[in-house]
Amino acid sequence: MNIIIGKNSGFCAGVKYTINKTEEELNKTNGTVDCLGELIHNKQVVDSLESKGLRVIDSIDEAENKVIIRAHGISKNIYETAKIRKIKLVDLTCPKVLRIHKQVEDFSKDNYFIFLFGIKNHPETIGTFSFCGNNSYLLESKEDIDNAILSFKSSGLKDLLIISQTTFSLSLFDEMTSIISDILAPDYNIHIEKSICNATSLRQLETEELSSKVDLMIIIGGKNSSNTKKLYEVALKNCKNVVHIQTKEDLDLDFVKTFENIGIMAGASTPDYIIDDVYNAIKQ
Repeated sequence: MNIIIGKNSGFCAGVKYTINKTEEELNKTNGTVDCLGELIHNKQVVDSLESKGLRVIDSIDEAENKVIIRAHGISKNIYETAKIRKIKLVDLTCPKVLRIHKQVEDFSKDNYFIFLFGIKNHPETIGTFSFCGNNSYLLESKEDIDNAILSFKSSGLKDLLIISQTTFSLSLFDEMTSIISDILAPDYNIHIEKSICNATSLRQLETEELSSKVDLMIIIGGKNSSNTKKLYEVALKNCKNVVHIQTKEDLDLDFVKTFENIGIMAGASTPDYIIDDVYNAIKQ
């Protein structure tokens, strides 16, 4: 049996930073620290942090302690609410996400209409869209393009910014951007910001390559993880047998052992020990 683990599997730099800073805050307080939403989309990591004093809240109105802002970021109005209520925030939003917040806000002030590509119910997308202003449209798939263009043309603006969630599908971004450009150019000025995280791009490209070489792809990551779901979708294009698991307990080893060449890729919120557990379970 040949097992290949993707080189870009597991924690990205932003997730590592977020977890380390959270643990620092827990050590400093020696008590409870609130976190607005799950810190990262990995149940095992969140459970471990909760055992050390992290308290996950769903709304800023529930805050009783200092509040950690997770890597995905938050909506603009939450910052304003925290300021009014004098709630201390520990902002651990990924720097790449913060940069997108500033970009869309600046372009909006310069009278650009904004197309934001992203998963509509994802916390990062919700946060970013709140900085886009009124002249904006959120697109999740190619099916949204016609209505988005209609909204843009109705605004009377001539300048358009196209930007995306950091974990959006690389191939879908290129495809949607090409369709929009073909429809609108040269009558409109289109500025394209390829804001997909480099770590996300590398992980998707490696998954595409690896999945074309193996009989079975195992994708490891949280069920709510956007970047992990993208890896699953990418793998399915090249490999007939793809499974998405969170831990080794989700593996059907009787099924797995029927394959000779197996590829493993893990999302950005998956710790190394979970990847190792899966590898060792198959190897044994």
